[in-house]
Amino acid sequence: MEFGGGSGGDHDGSDSHRRKKRYHRHTSNQIQRLEAMFKDCPHPDEKQRLQLSRELGLAPRQIKFWFQNRRTQMKAQHERADNSALRSENDKIRCENIAIREALKNVICPSCGVPPINEDNYFDEHKLRMENAQLKEELDRVSSIAAKYIGRPISQLPPVQPIHISSLDLSMASFGGHGMGGPSLDLDLLPGSTSSTMPSLPYQPIGISDMDKSLMTDIAANAMEELLRLLQTNDPLWMKSSTDGKDVLNLESYDRIFPRATTHLKNPNLRIEASRASGVVIMNGLALVDMIMDPNKFGELFPTIVSMARTIEVISSGMLGSHSGTLQLMYKELQLLSPLVPTREFYFLRYCHQIEQGHWAIVDVSYDFPRDNQFANQSRSHRLPSGCLIQDMPNGYSKVTWVEHVEIEEKAPIHRLYRDLIHSGQAFGAERWLVALQRMCERYACLMVSGTSTRDLEGVIPSPEGKRSMMKLAQRMVNNFCASISTSNGHRWTTISGMNEVGVRVTIHKSTDPGQPNGVVLSAATTIWLPLSPQTVFNFFKDERTRPQWDVLSNGNAVQEVAHIANGSHPGNCISVLRAFNTSQNNMLILQESCIDSSGSLVVYCPVDLPAINIAMSGEDPSYIPLLPSGFTITPDGQQDQGNTSASTSSCSNINHIGGSGSLITVAFQILVSSLPSAKLNMESVNTVNNLIGTTVQQIKSALNCSSS
Repeated sequence: MEFGGGSGGDHDGSDSHRRKKRYHRHTSNQIQRLEAMFKDCPHPDEKQRLQLSRELGLAPRQIKFWFQNRRTQMKAQHERADNSALRSENDKIRCENIAIREALKNVICPSCGVPPINEDNYFDEHKLRMENAQLKEELDRVSSIAAKYIGRPISQLPPVQPIHISSLDLSMASFGGHGMGGPSLDLDLLPGSTSSTMPSLPYQPIGISDMDKSLMTDIAANAMEELLRLLQTNDPLWMKSSTDGKDVLNLESYDRIFPRATTHLKNPNLRIEASRASGVVIMNGLALVDMIMDPNKFGELFPTIVSMARTIEVISSGMLGSHSGTLQLMYKELQLLSPLVPTREFYFLRYCHQIEQGHWAIVDVSYDFPRDNQFANQSRSHRLPSGCLIQDMPNGYSKVTWVEHVEIEEKAPIHRLYRDLIHSGQAFGAERWLVALQRMCERYACLMVSGTSTRDLEGVIPSPEGKRSMMKLAQRMVNNFCASISTSNGHRWTTISGMNEVGVRVTIHKSTDPGQPNGVVLSAATTIWLPLSPQTVFNFFKDERTRPQWDVLSNGNAVQEVAHIANGSHPGNCISVLRAFNTSQNNMLILQESCIDSSGSLVVYCPVDLPAINIAMSGEDPSYIPLLPSGFTITPDGQQDQGNTSASTSSCSNINHIGGSGSLITVAFQILVSSLPSAKLNMESVNTVNNLIGTTVQQIKSALNCSSS
């Protein structure tokens, strides 16, 4: 016990001795010298600390720790001072806020002399908007149930709006007008307009739990790994077709390398489309990534393919100043420019990853919501890992490799005219995406060129600003045209005649957007097949010398191109301003844009009055110039590649090779039938547009010697 006690006593003495050595108080002279040094230099270097230690008789570590503690103390003092100032300012603002609220209670309206009814009008309006959205959703649900029993859609009443007459009527002479006589046709009047802005998302976004976000992150990471394998691997995932030498996805190898515990393929109606294409585009990689990750820019980049694109929620915002690591939950509708082909809808994750400097990969993959979720995909179409690899090249170019891989279950049988094109994989394949990207990047490059060319513009457009304004106006015209013939959720097409097996299909909507003629607009379209190559048909529509042969509204008068803007390397990609000879409407010109690539072509035109064209040519903002475009879409019929279920890896630069033994031409017109937003469509307008399309189709066939087609 004595030994234990003695030992314990020595131990306590040792601890006491260490505690005494741990604390050291600096003298007043040392503190004054340290404070003076801190005032001149709060961060002394090692040499200065050694000199102080010698002068003050302290260890260098003591000097170092004193300065660290002093800096911490100074920072805390500054923070307390800042907090005190902020608290004082906050109290001052709170007092001002209370005073303003008290003053508002005594506000009297100078017009009616009474106080305001409610001081929270904003919140009441927001609440009413939410209730209105819920009521609309309930109305749509009840209408769909009722439609199943009566066998036809239920027309919804248009919202009541003040009646006003627009001073502008682009109804193109006798083919529009404000006639309200005759029996009305029972078609649904759709609110909104088919302007260049995309329609709103049909469902409101909701909050996503952290567990769901974690699951989405894992799905996106696995999809990125799969996409990189598909992009960078040839054998055994891709094999050469024995018929055309193109790359075909080896499904057995794919299933073996990427096994999936799903039941998608057990449905015999599911069809797989897989394609890969690569090419060079005239845009740097960072700009491409920015446009693809932004849903609005993405829609503008692919107006002929994407009818709607929206971000539902940003799961991860990625690295600061870069899109790498960005993960978004998105919705999009993909279209083929014909009312005969329904859109494809996908809820999917889009994930961007920067592999190395100048190399990016962007992957899309469907996300399966629970069946009771409002975002649950009803079509059962599934987007397997798809996307692109972007590699920077010298001189601002990029190499892009694109992969499209989807499982499709068609909601309805594919129309006979488009069956071969869709089953061949050309309609929504990687090559169509890539050539559209190449064409639009060339267009953006032409838009950014500051110099003007007298050969291109013939001296009519005086400045680079005028050229850019005209190009923006033409792009809005093309976007409007593509939206007008879309089969998106915002359009309900009705067949009104049996001119051929397709008939003329019409839809109407109320146009109220700036830059559109106010009133009720009728869109009408039909599709025909011609035994001619798409290039031949495109040349026929684009050539102003052959325009009188098909343009019914020109009354056979010749037209002259008075302005020309090149849109790309191919001469068919251009904007033209046309003037008709021997016409009573000397103040009306025709704005036309033609677009062509290996997947098809467009010729879109619109009458624009001379003062509006002068506004655009002078470089002013063309956003409010009213447009109501009509035109043609031309696609190969796909018969050349019949039976091939996959597209190929190819260089998409040879624009003259537009496949197919024939062409599918969609003829589309838009007509302002009334400047009264609440007007009903009458039978006279329907007959007018029916005759207009029928006559146009007959003249096209006659001019191309295809009357028996």
